[in-house]
Amino acid sequence: MKKIFAMVLALMMVFALVSAVAEADNSLQYVMDKGTLILGFDASFPPMGFVDENGDYVGYDLDLAKEVCARLGVELVLQPIDWSAKELELNAKNIDCIWNGMTATEERAASMCLSIPYLENSQVLCVKEDSAVQTLADLSGKVVSVQAGSSGADAVNAAEDFKASLKEVSEFSDYAIALMDLDNGSCDAVAIDVIVAEYYIAKKGASYRILEESLAPEQYAIGLRKADEALCQKINDTLLEMAADGALEKITTEWFSSNITIIGK
Repeated sequence: MKKIFAMVLALMMVFALVSAVAEADNSLQYVMDKGTLILGFDASFPPMGFVDENGDYVGYDLDLAKEVCARLGVELVLQPIDWSAKELELNAKNIDCIWNGMTATEERAASMCLSIPYLENSQVLCVKEDSAVQTLADLSGKVVSVQAGSSGADAVNAAEDFKASLKEVSEFSDYAIALMDLDNGSCDAVAIDVIVAEYYIAKKGASYRILEESLAPEQYAIGLRKADEALCQKINDTLLEMAADGALEKITTEWFSSNITIIGK
């Protein structure tokens, strides 16, 4: 009887070992073998990722990813996506990561493997420069526009009293369209990432103003498939390496005029 029990136990251990091997995380090897890292991004989200005047995809996140891929020895493939369908694109393996000013949240951490945070951000309300609106309370009975599936939309929904005070929340596919809605007077404010709002004001010369009260502080992180811990760790290690040798500071300063990254600080 003891022999039979020992044999059954041994077989169970073998099956467990085989199962563990079968479920081994080969995410890094998968990218290395195919020689590409497919990056999913919203192509209308400056300065993180967008289309420039020459029709090329450019942006801070894209430059970071280029350097990471160069160090991994793989080709960076840029894949514009519908931001509201980003998790579907990731889990269908149409892309290998979401790298485009994505806010790290508990909900996303439950469904994705998130990198170390690399930038501080906050969700703010952007109004026209000559708007009479000075506070969140001033938006009572007015219209606020958001990007569908964005952290700005999440922040408005989370601020229940503020949302209840609004006349309407309008959703658009991207921030460029939401800001056009503000320009033509169809809305009174846009809930948007402060980094994006500041870019439009400083670099684009847009006549906007950011309200002092913010909706929510946050941090940006890279999103990968939940099981892709090996690939995530390699990206983390590479970003830390870039912070140590100055490459991260160089890229960040080129885009923001100062080293605002939080990696290694």
